[in-house]
Amino acid sequence: MIVRIFLTVLLMVIGLSASASDGLVSVKSPHTVSVTMDRLEALVKDRGLKVFARIDHAAGARSIDQSLRPTQLLIFGNPKGGTPFMQCAQTVGIDLPLKALAWEDDAGQVWLGYNNPIWLAKRHSVPDCPVAEKLASALNDLVQFTVAP
Repeated sequence: MIVRIFLTVLLMVIGLSASASDGLVSVKSPHTVSVTMDRLEALVKDRGLKVFARIDHAAGARSIDQSLRPTQLLIFGNPKGGTPFMQCAQTVGIDLPLKALAWEDDAGQVWLGYNNPIWLAKRHSVPDCPVAEKLASALNDLVQFTVAP
């Protein structure tokens, strides 16, 4: 319960540069999409997590002669976090591995977003799953280090 209160207060404190809608946490980044994703990928690897894929959606758009502002997705995780989460509800597996999206909006602002694991736990009807709070804290930590100047 204390962790939940702490996370709620922390999200409110960073609310000036972050927003959350339907479980999506979005944090402003002072870096380009590529640099933001490079920093996140390096941190993920440094923390012993596995990177499963990095997808450049803008490159995909270019491959069909379409345009899309810079947008990249990182898919990453670790069975040490994912397995206990799925033990709370196996359907959580549809939302795992974890994902983070970096994108540039129409005003040129870069954002880094991810699905809040606490919201995911509610989505899968296991709001008291203790792993969700740990994952939420870890993701918030990764994102804050990633977007630091």
